[in-house]
Amino acid sequence: MFAVLKTGGKQYRVTTGDVLRVEKIAAETGDKIQFNEILMVGKNVGAPVVDDAGVQAEVIDQIKGEKTINFVKRRRKHSSKRTKGHRQQLTLVRIGAILETGAGKSGVMAALNGTGFMSASMIERAANKGAPSSLKAAANAERASQPKRAAKTAAPKAAPKAAKPVAETEAPAGSDDLTAITGVGPAAAKKLVAAGVTSYAALAAVDVDTFDAVKVKPEWVAQAADLAK
Repeated sequence: MFAVLKTGGKQYRVTTGDVLRVEKIAAETGDKIQFNEILMVGKNVGAPVVDDAGVQAEVIDQIKGEKTINFVKRRRKHSSKRTKGHRQQLTLVRIGAILETGAGKSGVMAALNGTGFMSASMIERAANKGAPSSLKAAANAERASQPKRAAKTAAPKAAPKAAKPVAETEAPAGSDDLTAITGVGPAAAKKLVAAGVTSYAALAAVDVDTFDAVKVKPEWVAQAADLAK
């Protein structure tokens, strides 16, 4: 009887006694492992996998693949070939029992692809039929099983700052319109009012050299004197 299993993103047609080189599996030499992603067992085709089916195997050795030659074609007589230094990490396994049913209760460690660190909870989960097929998936499953952290309590919002009181710059009732003087704009008029100059007579009495609230021009004083008459 044969089976089609999936591991490391690849599919393999296996029978009992076959020796395979598969993508690195997190296991030691001599360990017994079980492939749980079985796409086909004999005439039983999965959708996409066969429920409760498994293929058991023994880890023979952890090996590295051969160096590959990379051909670079440029133009005639100028092509080159270089040997890549990378060697893929592989696991040599010998296929054992092919289980049509009962894989979930076999108690054999699931074959996990990857080279990273395995925590105790990952190894314990790997013994179950529903174990993920990669270390990354195992880490995600472990993270999902941990209790979620309590949501941070939102800090109470600070009370809005009170608006600063606006200085009273409006001209009091009965005052003269200082903007009628040529050259005095609204901003200058407000400064004059804030300084207590609210009438033409008051502006006519301003000393140009000593008044500091706003730069008063002599023409303003002359016009204010005329308007105050």
